[in-house]
Amino acid sequence: MRPNSQAAKHRSSHDTEREFGGTLGAVCIPIFLPLTVLFLICVSRSPEASVLQWPPPLPSADQLWEPLAPVLLLGWIGLHALLYLTPVGKVRFHGLCISGVLLMLLLGLGAPLGYLFELLLPLAVCAIAVSFLLSVYLYIRSFWAPSHALALGGNTGNPLYDFFIGRELNPRIGNFDLKYFCELRPGLIGWVVINLGMLMKEVELRGSPSLAMILVNSFQLLYVADALWNEEAVLTTMDIVHDGFGFMLVFGDLAWVPFTYGLQAAFLVVHPQALSSLGAAAIIALNGIGYYIFRKSNSQKNQFRRDPSHPSVARLETIATATGKRLLVSGWWGLVRHPNYLGDLLMALAWSLPCGFSHLLPYFYVIYFTVLLIHREARDERQCRAKYGLAWDTYCRRVPYRIFPYIY
Repeated sequence: MRPNSQAAKHRSSHDTEREFGGTLGAVCIPIFLPLTVLFLICVSRSPEASVLQWPPPLPSADQLWEPLAPVLLLGWIGLHALLYLTPVGKVRFHGLCISGVLLMLLLGLGAPLGYLFELLLPLAVCAIAVSFLLSVYLYIRSFWAPSHALALGGNTGNPLYDFFIGRELNPRIGNFDLKYFCELRPGLIGWVVINLGMLMKEVELRGSPSLAMILVNSFQLLYVADALWNEEAVLTTMDIVHDGFGFMLVFGDLAWVPFTYGLQAAFLVVHPQALSSLGAAAIIALNGIGYYIFRKSNSQKNQFRRDPSHPSVARLETIATATGKRLLVSGWWGLVRHPNYLGDLLMALAWSLPCGFSHLLPYFYVIYFTVLLIHREARDERQCRAKYGLAWDTYCRRVPYRIFPYIY
């Protein structure tokens, strides 16, 4: 029986539907997304800050390279790898706390954190290079991994697609989980550090941080702190459970997240915005509502997965499935199928609003994230229908809206 089951798995892996445009996407995305990162940084620093400007503001070779950049990047990754290996570093968001203490010490010693603004492009170039190198290493080492350790969708036999999507599901070096580490540590915390650098650059230029800059930094710090405080929840996400660890996730973790999610802060350095107290209060309220929906819905789901008999979820209505699992059809998950995505998008909008309405660039994140979550919802829909069958159809009839109540 065992050889037959392995053969069936081998065939199913090769027959798996290819996502992100298949081979064409696997060729184009690793070319165009790194260029997009560099383009967006250049636009955010230009006086016009127009994504439609032609010709675009191209950087010189000198702007793309700074010897200090690889030292800082590799040192940062090394620091968090060391913290990850220590017992203290494994506890909730101590990596963020220790990073915060180190940054405060650097500021107290007079370190020019505002210089990160000048280093954005060189740091992004180095992060992109590290992403490619790590992805090549992961692809090569996956051929020595046992078959049960391979991701179903990343073992197609097409080297271009498998390199992009990732052949091995959760590659480890000893007890060091490379995917889990990259998902939550250097890039995510690095995003907060870059934001702080932009705030300190504004202090250098104008004497104090603007209200808009403070809001952007505070909102995004809250988001990162929440992710790290609830880091065990990442173990049930699509990235960990389903997707292999290839270029798509490596680049996303190390380059895309830290250098595009915080574009608002970089934009505000060159294009300061005045915010009224009423406007700031409205934006804070919007972020608060989004965060409340995001956290409450995720907590409800995670509690139900851990202990369905817990008093907070025991009375929720569910649908039985052939797998033995039950689907929530009341509470937050009876409102829409992905209430956490709804909260995510409300927060994304709140991060952009402090930048005003004169430029499109600060809204890149919320536009991109809307497309991403709709695409991810469609992927999740296909997987759940294949997994739960008729029970999923019943669930969809009970909860017809996907993300936005009465809209979508």
